[in-house]
Amino acid sequence: MANVYFSQPLLVTIGHELAMSPALVGSVVTLTHVGYGLGLFFLVPLGDVADRRRLIVAQLLLLAMALTVVAAAHTAAILLAGMAATGLLAVVTQTLVAFAASLAPAAERGRVVGLVTSGVVIGILLARTASGLMADLAGWRSIYLASASLTTALALVLYRVLPRHSATPPTPLRYAQLLRSTITLFAREQLLRLRALFGLLIFAAFSTLWSSVALPLSEAPYFLPHSAIGALGLIGVAGALAATVAGRLNDRGLSRRTTGIALALLAASWLPLAFTRSSLWALVVGVILLDLAVQAVHVTNQTLIYALHPDAGSRLIGGYMVFYSIGSATGAIAATSLYTVAGWGAVCALGATFSCLGLVLWAFTRHSTPAPAAKVTSHSEA
Repeated sequence: MANVYFSQPLLVTIGHELAMSPALVGSVVTLTHVGYGLGLFFLVPLGDVADRRRLIVAQLLLLAMALTVVAAAHTAAILLAGMAATGLLAVVTQTLVAFAASLAPAAERGRVVGLVTSGVVIGILLARTASGLMADLAGWRSIYLASASLTTALALVLYRVLPRHSATPPTPLRYAQLLRSTITLFAREQLLRLRALFGLLIFAAFSTLWSSVALPLSEAPYFLPHSAIGALGLIGVAGALAATVAGRLNDRGLSRRTTGIALALLAASWLPLAFTRSSLWALVVGVILLDLAVQAVHVTNQTLIYALHPDAGSRLIGGYMVFYSIGSATGAIAATSLYTVAGWGAVCALGATFSCLGLVLWAFTRHSTPAPAAKVTSHSEA
């Protein structure tokens, strides 16, 4: 997952070396995320019809090739093509989430999904830190060469250790039917639509913070260097640990309560974050609360929607993550634009608005949504 975010601290350096205009440099991040969004819809559903082990290994090897192209790029066109391919193939993480969910016993599925998701989140949070340090030590290309090597090694390891068969048999659908059925699932399942909307709102809030927090920290009174700002991701990892805790609560049938508490924490996190300019400790508290809340809701979402139709797990996870991408893009664009016009206080108000919308949505729907976990365990709640 880190491959999608490595470029963000490196854009200025890459732009200078390849003589790219500011607009073209900005498109590096955009194309990577566009590729990721396309992969969620067009590649992740393949996990329901193909051998997931082979699909994961093939995608990882192709991802390693795309990363090598990026590392070797000497023109803007080759770099952008490599970045788009990197985003497209990085969706292998979501195939892994669905595969893990299919292998887990129903009573432990939340814990397993939480464990895998914590890895995804740590990748997102530490990507900027790792790429900034590697670029300082050995140039911006080094992080992509290192990642290509690690991705190749990961493909070989997973080829050896992943089971050859999933617990759920492949779906006998053609590719076009597979894509249509993803849309049909959204039309048919109220819980899927609701949880996708939760996902959009929480990741809009998440992206509002992480896409703009470097701006006030690089200005008065802090003037922090990029390496210090990147280290903020280390603090966010504490929140990622909440993913496994949330998973265990879901296994105990406490999904509805977990969601409500997490959304309340998410809304509350913007109060200390609003004092970022006067207190770094307030920022630390806000970051931990926000990341903890986002991951708790995210794990709950994925556990619940997978339980709807385990035979369509890849389509459900992929479709849900499309809303994650929409929320992330919305938060990033809105936050950076708003900061330029109205400052950090307005950014915090935006993040609080996304968070409160999620809490209000939960309050109005908490008693009206069917419980998919009832198909698995009799004491669960959605």
